[in-house]
Amino acid sequence: MGVTGSPTNINQGSRTKGGIGESTLRPDGILKVTGEFAYSSDMWHEDMLWGHTLRSTVAHAEIVSIDVSEALATSGVYAVLTYDDLPAEMKNYGLEIQDTPVLAHGRVRHHGEPVALVAADHPETARRAAAKIKIDYRELPVVTDEESATAAGAPLIHEGRDDHHIGHVPHPNIVHRQPIVRGDAAAAEARADVIVKGDYYFGMQDQAFLGPESGLAVPAEDGGVDLYVATQWLHSDLRQIAPVLGLPEDKVRMTLSGVGGAFGGREDLSMQIHACLLALRTGKPVKIVYNRFESFFGHVHRHPARLHYEHGATRDGKLTHMKCRIVLDGGAYASASPAVVGNASSLAVGPYVIDDVDIEAIALYTNNPPCGAMRGFGAVQACFAYEAQMDKLAARLGMDPVEFRQLNAMEQGTLLPTGQQVDSPAPVAELLRRVKAMPMPPERQWESAGEHADVRALPGGLSNTTHGEGVVRGVGYAVGLKNVGFSEGFDDYSTARVRMEVIGGEPVATVHTAMAEVGQGGVTVHAQIARTELGVSQVTIHPADTQVGSAGSTSASRQTYVTGGAVKNSCEAVREKLLELGRRKLGTYHPAWATAELLLEGGKVVTDGGEVLADIADVLEDEAIDIELEWRHRPTEPFDLRTGQGNGHVQYSFAAHRAVVEVDTELGLVKVIELACAQDVGKALNPLSVVGQIQGGTIQGMGIAVMEEIIVDPVTAKVRNPSFTDYLLPTILDTPTIPVDVLELADDHAPYGLRGIGEAPTLSSTPAVLAAIRNATGLELDRTPVRPEHLTGV
Repeated sequence: MGVTGSPTNINQGSRTKGGIGESTLRPDGILKVTGEFAYSSDMWHEDMLWGHTLRSTVAHAEIVSIDVSEALATSGVYAVLTYDDLPAEMKNYGLEIQDTPVLAHGRVRHHGEPVALVAADHPETARRAAAKIKIDYRELPVVTDEESATAAGAPLIHEGRDDHHIGHVPHPNIVHRQPIVRGDAAAAEARADVIVKGDYYFGMQDQAFLGPESGLAVPAEDGGVDLYVATQWLHSDLRQIAPVLGLPEDKVRMTLSGVGGAFGGREDLSMQIHACLLALRTGKPVKIVYNRFESFFGHVHRHPARLHYEHGATRDGKLTHMKCRIVLDGGAYASASPAVVGNASSLAVGPYVIDDVDIEAIALYTNNPPCGAMRGFGAVQACFAYEAQMDKLAARLGMDPVEFRQLNAMEQGTLLPTGQQVDSPAPVAELLRRVKAMPMPPERQWESAGEHADVRALPGGLSNTTHGEGVVRGVGYAVGLKNVGFSEGFDDYSTARVRMEVIGGEPVATVHTAMAEVGQGGVTVHAQIARTELGVSQVTIHPADTQVGSAGSTSASRQTYVTGGAVKNSCEAVREKLLELGRRKLGTYHPAWATAELLLEGGKVVTDGGEVLADIADVLEDEAIDIELEWRHRPTEPFDLRTGQGNGHVQYSFAAHRAVVEVDTELGLVKVIELACAQDVGKALNPLSVVGQIQGGTIQGMGIAVMEEIIVDPVTAKVRNPSFTDYLLPTILDTPTIPVDVLELADDHAPYGLRGIGEAPTLSSTPAVLAAIRNATGLELDRTPVRPEHLTGV
């Protein structure tokens, strides 16, 4: 059994490689770069049909009649379904409020709402057949903003809401309202030497993932269905899908397929139910893949917001009070709007110490496109406004904007406006110091200095619009506060199953969770955790599916914390079981089995002093250890609906940015030269992945600052730009240098001390870019994105 003779000591070369703290490579990285990775849109099945969704061409209308006869008569069509063909009594779904119909019934509430489904033997056949469906609409007045939503006699988006009796929702067209009141803002106003106010508008941003919504539903012999789909939360999908199919959850088996990005846009259902309905009706596998136009209508977007802020400060720069009102446009259906309101309100003050606050946040029902989860989740909109306010106050007081922020920065022990104490490191002032201390990009040398400017690096780029005339440089700073994990009392847990066995003479660990890998690198980190805790080099990541307990959503910067915590927890249980097995089998060979602290390293059982007791393979032999456990972080609690008090969040993350921009003041063009970031990550489990996440979030924040916005017609509520031709995204040519300074201050409450990182850089990058443009131009700029006409007045 390999244990005879004298025990040896493990040497450095025998320690387990690829554990936490190392920049191990992604197992899917090469496949994705070379184009060999199988995404959900690549799936195929014999005898497969293609599904297509017919969507409304108007934003608000009564459905007078639907005629599907021509579509049904089309050669190659197997099924056409409308609301009347739905099999179960439950015909609505939703993340928090079940207000979204599977197919429109009676009326449509937004442009692009699903009305009918077609299954055919070819995708073009399905599209042509759908075009033959005749729908008679009687258009109704549209609700597009707070004024039209709450005016006397305003059309109700959802009549007969059974939750409107709750006192904190003053109108049926308000999805949710959350005030946060602490201290006495009115009295504190009298102590202010300077008061600044601002009205801000934040545009509707799209997640713009490159992999469109897609999936394959396969009917099963037991009357159920197997669904292979790109999603962010398998078990949430399952909870919503099964009731509208009229099936128990164990007959809807879900497996994650390759996901081409998410950013919140896959938290809600898109084609999942539609594919299953068509598969169960036809008895054949059905695949649905959206094109880009359909994708813009097939998922929720970031809430556009109108924000009114007031801040006061003393002459020496201390903040006295803050008042704000945040109005989020949730669109036609609730989606995640209630939770977004909770985040926007509770994080509205930002990473600053202000004792007296009066905050109100609401989300509206309108006839605009539905809005829900997107990276930053309510905190992004608030950060844009409060950081603009910090710059205004600093300017009024004649103070450096970074020093002003540092003077008012929260720290560990600070009480938030919700009454919750920040009980882990909050290095706001230090992050600002670090990002300000980073080397500045060099100033450009123009032609007058004897050097020609590289036009590719100027505003306007390769369009050759300038050689430096009218180009000015600006620098701006911002810092943000983001919560980690689900909040307000949500039972935020995850499940991990870990199996340890010997295969081919080597110990192998298999990690099985339902975590959706959407590009964040969870599959890499889970293997690193298993190597660290179990001391094995061979780790297999089982495909994510619903045959294991829920891992929760890949959102809220929570997966490494919560599902990583679950993997660590289950690995620890497997390790203890293995050590028990070793003590029973081999304990007589060496007293250390009973007396020493034992570890697993490099495929061996060792003492904490490095003495090798046995090979893991010799302990296991032909036995396998298989353990599935749930893991939870500290509980949270709901915010009081009148005052907003409560320990609503489990953890906070912080990031600071410095933006350097150049602006062509004649043409209104902006070039972001550099976006430096400093962020506290608690513990970098995979440093390379951490930097990649920070850089990705930074670019997404830059996009909403200078180019990204879904344009909705204010009269018709129709989307004007549902394509990548007209919805502008940053490309590699727009991407600036992004130096990153990673700070690791452990949160003692979290596994390995880690801190969720994915969303925080999306907050502060946007206001930093706006601050830099303001610095360059002297303009106030109170909206995102900044367009050329905002800079030139043309």
